This record gives sequence, C-alpha cells and structure tokens, in this order.
Amino acid sequence: MPNFTAFSDLRALCLDLPSGHPAASAAVSQREAMLTKPPRSLGRLEELVVWLAHWQGFAPPRLHQVEILVFAGNHGVTKHGVSAYPAEVTAQMVANFAAGGAAINQLARTAGATLRVIPLSLDSPTADFTERPAMAEPEFLGAVAAGYQAVSSQCDLICVGEMGIGNTTAASAIAAALFGGGGARWAGRGTGVDDEGLTGKRAVIDRALAVHAGLLHDPLKVAAALGGRELAAILGAVLAARHKSIPVLLDGFVCTAAVAPLARLRADTLAHAMAGHVSAEAAHRTLLEELELKPLVDLDMRLGEASGAAVALLILRAALACHTGMATFAEAGVSDKATDDASAKATG
Repeated sequence: MPNFTAFSDLRALCLDLPSGHPAASAAVSQREAMLTKPPRSLGRLEELVVWLAHWQGFAPPRLHQVEILVFAGNHGVTKHGVSAYPAEVTAQMVANFAAGGAAINQLARTAGATLRVIPLSLDSPTADFTERPAMAEPEFLGAVAAGYQAVSSQCDLICVGEMGIGNTTAASAIAAALFGGGGARWAGRGTGVDDEGLTGKRAVIDRALAVHAGLLHDPLKVAAALGGRELAAILGAVLAARHKSIPVLLDGFVCTAAVAPLARLRADTLAHAMAGHVSAEAAHRTLLEELELKPLVDLDMRLGEASGAAVALLILRAALACHTGMATFAEAGVSDKATDDASAKATG
C-alpha cells in the first residue's frame, strides 16, 4: 500500500502507471477471428473481451471474482438545500444496503458479483465548500487511501459506485473546475430538486468556483476542495485497480466526476476503465464526451449505487461467454469464408 502523506506522493503515483498486457489482448483477438461468425459481427462484445484481456493479462480473460464497491459519504454543502433529500438519508441507505433491500443488492446478485459497502465518516460531513475546502489535505488523502486499500489484488474486475446526499453538487463542481462552464453547464436535478432548487444549486457551484479559483489548475486539489470522501475513495480505488491490473466499470455522473482528475493529470489513466452506462443526470453525457468514454448502456438510469455498472457487468459476462463458449470454424467443421476465398483463388 503506497504511503500518501502529501499531494506530491499521490501525484507521483498517478503519473507512474503500468501499461496493459498486449500479448493477452492479441491472443484474444486471434481467437475471435477464428470463431464461427462473420468478422466483427458481435460488435462491441468482441472489443470488450479484448479490453478485459489487455488489462487483466489473461487469455481468455475471466470474471470469477467481481466486486462492486459502493463508497458512502456526507457533504457539508447540503445545508444550502442542494438536494431533495436530507443528509441523514445517506446512513439510512447504507443500512438498507446492509439489509439487502436496495436495487444494487438485487443487481449484484443477478450479475454474480460481491457487494461491499464502505461508509466514510458519515457522522462528520465534509466542510461546506462554498466557505473552505471540503477536505483538508490529510483528510482527502485518507479517503483516497481507504479507496485504494478496498481493492483486492484477487479481483478480476471491480465496479465502483457511491451513495451520498449532495454528491451530484460536488461532482458538478469538480466537472466545472476541470472543464469549465460553471454551474449552468454542469448542475442537474440530482435527487429531483425543483426549478428553484436547480437555480440555487448552480449558484452554489459558481460561488465555490470563485472561492477556490486559486487552485483550479491542480486536479488533485480540485478533488479535495470540491469533492467528498466517497469521491476521493473512488479515485483511490480506480487508481489501485490500474496498479493491480484490474479493469474497472464506472457507474454514473458522480463516479465519472470522481475519476476525472486522474484523466486531467495523465490522459491515458482511465484506459483500464469503462463507462458502464450514461445516466439521465443532465451532465453525465457531456462529461463522458470530455473524457472520451463510450458508455455500454443507456437506460435513463440515475440511481447511483453502482446500479448502471452492475447492469453493464451482465453485458461483459455475455461477451465473455461468447468468446469462451463458441466453437472455432475448425472445431465446428464450418467453412471459413476466408479459407473458401483462398481455395477459390488457388483453384481459379
């Protein structure tokens, strides 16, 4: 486990990244070309298996041990009425996860994944970021470390999700700080605020950007000043996954904003991460476009909890099942068009 004692330590780890495993992805591509189907006829399903192999280093890749990590945190900015729900709902939903009563419990079971919920100091919300940084440096680094430590080296894939009343405001503020446009471009309705609430949410974000104008050049300081503990933990988990050769499925807008600082530090940082879905939260599609991430599903979901990532996991399992279960042309005794074409030319 790296020792995060300063922003400089974390920044160094973010910039020193291992590459993938081209031999594994090449082996998968070679097998795909021999399967009983026209070339590329399974579209992105073929690409997904290659991607899994490239980041796992296994050919074929595997999905034996998949974990869904849901990080939970509370936000001081909720005192400005940026959410339709009170802050105590965060802890109540964590209890619901533990009892098995949330959507993500059902989706995790259906997708064959282990769900782990990691609450982060729910009794102590972050500071109101319109007044001062949401987290001081040690607090931010501690949350990043908690996320980093949550990733097991034995995992074949992780899905990341979150729970935190007020965290779409934090996500919008981070996106605005990193990509410009202010509250008007990035703030959506989140848990369902009305028009007046949306106007207020945008104003809160713009006020925070003005307060922290002096640090907007530094992506990690942006994450500390405008984010939350659960967002910092997601950043840490996704960074750990890269260092441990584990591919990642991201959930919605909050998760995507949480890892956006990594991409601003180094453009290829998220190559091992896939956008599980594009959510109905207004700015998620815009953020995915900024990060050049192509979502797997678009179902108008906006729940969080890693629910979109869990649905996307089912697609990964379908892709892998085709790759490992299908016969090759030779095994099935089916003529390969390429082989037939070559024979025709030889005898022509």
